[in-house]
Amino acid sequence: MIHIFTRARRQSLHDPQPLRVSFGQVIVGLAGVIGLLFLLLPVAVLAIEGVRAQGWLNAPASGVPQAITLSVATTFVTSALTILFGTPLAYLLARWRFPFKRLINLLIELPIVLPPAVAGLALLETFGRRGAFGPALETVGVNLPFTTAAVVLAQTFVSAPFFIRSAQVGFQNVARHIEDAARVDGAAGWVLFRHITLPLASRALVAGLVLSWARALGEFGATILFAGSLQGRTQTMPLLIYNVLERDLDAAIWTGLLLIIMAVIALAVASWLRQTDEPAE
Repeated sequence: MIHIFTRARRQSLHDPQPLRVSFGQVIVGLAGVIGLLFLLLPVAVLAIEGVRAQGWLNAPASGVPQAITLSVATTFVTSALTILFGTPLAYLLARWRFPFKRLINLLIELPIVLPPAVAGLALLETFGRRGAFGPALETVGVNLPFTTAAVVLAQTFVSAPFFIRSAQVGFQNVARHIEDAARVDGAAGWVLFRHITLPLASRALVAGLVLSWARALGEFGATILFAGSLQGRTQTMPLLIYNVLERDLDAAIWTGLLLIIMAVIALAVASWLRQTDEPAE
């Protein structure tokens, strides 16, 4: 009897089992495939077209090097400003209690979902010649619109919330008992923040900074309204794509590919930092 049961079990293991798929599973799978193709195909087609057209051959004559240099320089300054002012703000939001904290959090994150044209208009009405602070700035010889500084301000306005939000979560996740133990050993104030809190939250800060940098690199709407598109002065890579789209499609495609590559690298780094920051189960 045991022999017959064992043989029947072996036979059942070797015999292929019919795959049962419900109608609902087919619909869900089909919809998922369509969604995946919709998100991946445009990028794949752009990459294929860029390689086929060899747009990099005419890149030096189309303003691409200048746009790349300006984008790298402005996003570097943007990242520095974001760290300088965003880190204290994120720490304040993570650790301090004060009235209207939720409302302030909401307003800080508003530029993430704000239409780019509205962001540029807000900057223009605030720092433009006829804006709220424009006349006061002109009295001290500062004219921001349509300058490289305007590019930095536009990039910072739309990208800093990504860093602030990530840094805030990082500071909140620092175990308080570790800081309490450091206080018992005599650490306090800046020493505690520099040697304990900041290193423990560093991965979240770096991940947020990478995403913030990628958002600044791709900024278009606020920049073109507040800074314009002057080659070598305010024309970043996204603005170059817009300007050369009709007269030099290959240059636009090549610049777009560079932006995609940079964005993919930034997302990969941010994803890796977040995974390594998660506690092991």
